[in-house]
Amino acid sequence: MRVLVVYAHPLEASFLSAAHRRAVEALRIGGHEVDDLDLYAEKFDPVLSPGQMQSYVDVARNTREVDSYVRRLRVAEALALVFPVWFDGAPAILTGYFQRVFLPGVATTIDEEGLFHPNLPNLKRIAAVCTYGEGPADVAKKHDPPRRFVRDNIGALIDPRGRFEYLAIYGMDASTAARRAAFLRRVSRAFAAW
Repeated sequence: MRVLVVYAHPLEASFLSAAHRRAVEALRIGGHEVDDLDLYAEKFDPVLSPGQMQSYVDVARNTREVDSYVRRLRVAEALALVFPVWFDGAPAILTGYFQRVFLPGVATTIDEEGLFHPNLPNLKRIAAVCTYGEGPADVAKKHDPPRRFVRDNIGALIDPRGRFEYLAIYGMDASTAARRAAFLRRVSRAFAAW
């Protein structure tokens, strides 16, 4: 498969960076073609410009500022998101990526009545690898907003028969070396199974 990996963390030495490397490595060993999009390294601009906002629903013009990213999304057959959970959500750079790249005519179509419909049938699989500072009980009280966002907002755009997987380590602020190592093995196993 052609897998687009979208990675959003500014520090190379972070634990999430190690999880990102594991995911990419397992996919490549499995024979997949990996497009490894590091949003920070590529200096992706997450800010929706006034021009892009004005042409947001104009499918002939709305991708002009992000055309290379749109092309990468359109040729992918699977999507892997790797990001930390900050303030109960994805980093601003990743949110900006969704807002600027998952556009009408790309991720959705708009019918005659103005209703949006999914438009990424090329994606047969989606996965997210996330790190949380909070423990699972605290995240559960909030109904895990990042998981719901990936599953219900991004996952809803892919092939309806597509598969969804969410790999998360909770309580990073108090995690042990053994627990982190176990999570990295879990990430490797999950992507090796693709």
